[in-house]
Amino acid sequence: MSCLTVLDLFQKNSDIFALPVVNSDNIPTGLVDRKVFIETFIKPFSKEIHGKKNISAFMNTDSIIVDHSATIDDVARIIVDAGMQHMVSGFIATNDGQYIGVANGLDLLNEITQRKQANLFYLAHYDQLTNLPNRLLFLDRLDMAIIEARRDKTQLGLLFIDLDNFKHFNDSMGHGFGDKLLVATAARLASCARESDTVARLSGDEFTIMQESPTCQDDINALCKRVLEAMTLPLQIMGREVFITASIGTALYPVDDAEPTGLLAKADAAMYEAKRSGRNTYRHFIPGMNVYSLDRMTLETDLRGALERNEFVLFYQPQIELSSGKMIGNEALIRWQHPERGLLSPIHFIEITEETGLIVPIGKWVLQQACRQHMLWIESGLEPMSVSVNISAMQFYQTGFCEMVKSIISDSGIRPIYLELELTESLFMHDVEVVLKTLHTLHDLGVKLAIDDFGTGYSNLGYLKMFPIDKLKIDQSFIRHLECEPVNVDIVKAIAALGKSMSLELVAEGVETDDELDLVISSGCDSVQGYRYSKPLPADQLESWIQKRNQESAISREAAPA
Repeated sequence: MSCLTVLDLFQKNSDIFALPVVNSDNIPTGLVDRKVFIETFIKPFSKEIHGKKNISAFMNTDSIIVDHSATIDDVARIIVDAGMQHMVSGFIATNDGQYIGVANGLDLLNEITQRKQANLFYLAHYDQLTNLPNRLLFLDRLDMAIIEARRDKTQLGLLFIDLDNFKHFNDSMGHGFGDKLLVATAARLASCARESDTVARLSGDEFTIMQESPTCQDDINALCKRVLEAMTLPLQIMGREVFITASIGTALYPVDDAEPTGLLAKADAAMYEAKRSGRNTYRHFIPGMNVYSLDRMTLETDLRGALERNEFVLFYQPQIELSSGKMIGNEALIRWQHPERGLLSPIHFIEITEETGLIVPIGKWVLQQACRQHMLWIESGLEPMSVSVNISAMQFYQTGFCEMVKSIISDSGIRPIYLELELTESLFMHDVEVVLKTLHTLHDLGVKLAIDDFGTGYSNLGYLKMFPIDKLKIDQSFIRHLECEPVNVDIVKAIAALGKSMSLELVAEGVETDDELDLVISSGCDSVQGYRYSKPLPADQLESWIQKRNQESAISREAAPA
């Protein structure tokens, strides 16, 4: 809103409740109430009476006198401090000390009220951090856009955008860092859209873009590509060069849904499919995708009791050594067997566990369960193999974390060398002394340490030399579709060269195809995990998978020529 001054009120003043008193030099000395003046001096029409009355007896000498250039905000503060009676009587305006008029206090009150109403509307409809439309305003615009599209027989595109690994930045670098990252991301998204499109922040690191009148799916795809390309450029946040990617889901009105909530839910479902496909990509909704009407409060309420109700289960994904083809370990991955929504992967609920702090008790349960399962496999006759467990930043920074790990190792009987803790890259950039102390304590226990999703956080990799790390896990966003992304091949090779120079083991995540496998082999990776070998499996199915694989290997050896 423009910065109005007293002169703006004075110019539109039409009903003054007080009259000024000035001296011979045109300097204001006070105000007289209009009603008092009329009753005492005008109505009697008596010159004699008028002459005998002393106007100073009726004059308010505590009147507020301000320069005409004073802003309305300044005057409002003066009046509030001096007493609200001045809001009724008004105040005197001057120019270089000379009287120029009386400004109406009620006009001032009206202006302040209008500003307050405008501010309340803004607070209710716009995100205070990014200044983008919030969920309420976005849903209203989406509803109106659908009405217009239905009338004009046009289409409407919707992009649901979620930042990849944002929580790692927020938890390890602090909320101030995370807020600046969101502001920078909002500006970048806005630069990709047209003026007719609506860019909004729904909550947290979730954004949407409503694209009006796309002629076909190709128009939506082009916008998705612009967004992903824009996100590849580094962001400068608090003196650091940061890289962050996004996963995008799209839906098209009226092809996919004719209602606002349905369209949003389907774009949301497509976004989760993009996450599952390795992140840093986009997917369009297709029938068959799991669509959840995610009532966040209901999901949070259900989540709070899920641990007590034994609704969580661990799946395990094999890790294969490339030189021998042998399974050398597995990664424990949590799933939630929701009584109504079915089996949910972490992308549907892990963010809530981190925001509510539930990640701490749930993370402890995962660690306990993985270690116990490792011992059960050994009892059933399987060879010992490492089991990897993801550790969140909130868990890592908990007082007594190392003692908790030591206690679980002791209670389960697992040999520490077979336990691997996976830590996110961004965790290492905050409170370095504390991180170093904790890592060395864990390493002294004999536990293996790995950096998960490596390559997604920071461009400066030299800090790795400081930490007792055993393994780098190259993020699957660099692995997927390597044959179509030549730059990713270079990135993987660069990471592999860095790891080799530091004698670190390299694991490629998300390998699905033979081409991807060939490329990670040529890049120098030591082991892989991904759908090329197996999807994550429940414990009993993984045991069967291992036995079948061992049998097939034995048959192959027997069939081989002597």
